[in-house]
Amino acid sequence: MGIKKQLGMGVMSAAIGLSLIGGGTYAYFSDSEVTNNTFAAGTLDLSAEPTEIINVDNIKPGDWMVRTFELQNNGNLDISKVSLETSYSVIDANGDNTEDFGEHIQVEFLYNADKLDEVIYQTSLAELQNMTPEAVNQHIFYPQFGEKGLPAGSLDDFAVKFNFVDNGEDQNQFQGDSLKLQWKFNAQQSTGGEK
Repeated sequence: MGIKKQLGMGVMSAAIGLSLIGGGTYAYFSDSEVTNNTFAAGTLDLSAEPTEIINVDNIKPGDWMVRTFELQNNGNLDISKVSLETSYSVIDANGDNTEDFGEHIQVEFLYNADKLDEVIYQTSLAELQNMTPEAVNQHIFYPQFGEKGLPAGSLDDFAVKFNFVDNGEDQNQFQGDSLKLQWKFNAQQSTGGEK
């Protein structure tokens, strides 16, 4: 083997050896830190007090009743919108109804019970049942809450006047009838943002 070849082989062997030795003994500083993180969702908790707003017997055309109730935000998130779903059923005592009893029950949402002439919105139960949740919010709750909505931990008082409308015509078909009304209040959170 020639001297050039021997020198080349020696240099290659030395380079491989040095790289193995250097690779095995490479040292560095190190450190680590652990963080513990939590994502906890807030709560929406809308309550109505009392849970039975009206229960009245023996009404006749021309009678009216004012009832008050509170909407409470018992959660820890602000409520930006409240909507109302209305449903009712009529029990036709004599089976002779040609009209919907709900069309003869007028509902007036009032600013408060002391000022019965300050009406937020007026409609019949039949019309209220057919309204979209957005329309209910716009006509009934937005005038009361405004932009602030119902902040966490707060409450708002409402007054409602129910009228059995005397339309000046024969309303005998409603004698002995009853109407079962259910109101379902729905809350919507305010818009999310940077925390």
